[in-house]
Amino acid sequence: MSDLAVPPVLPQSVPSAPAATARMRETAEAFEASFLAQMLKPMFEGLSTEAPFGGGEAEGTWRGFMIEAMAKQTVKAGGIGLADQVVAQMLKMQEQAQ
Repeated sequence: MSDLAVPPVLPQSVPSAPAATARMRETAEAFEASFLAQMLKPMFEGLSTEAPFGGGEAEGTWRGFMIEAMAKQTVKAGGIGLADQVVAQMLKMQEQAQ
């Protein structure tokens, strides 16, 4: 046997179930926030940034960040249930793979 032979059983670093589920949840919530941001974006496209109530050029520049923050806050407050569905599908796919 040469020094480069692969051992029959390689140690695998499989994350524990709660840690893996937590990462799935985090990913699903990020996906839901991204989806919501894309849905919110058209609501703000036609709004004027002129005075007296607009924020001028800076508002137009930073509007995308505001929309992202609104989407993340919506998800944090419970969202629309998309993250729950994504996690359920991820778990189902993982079970089928095993």
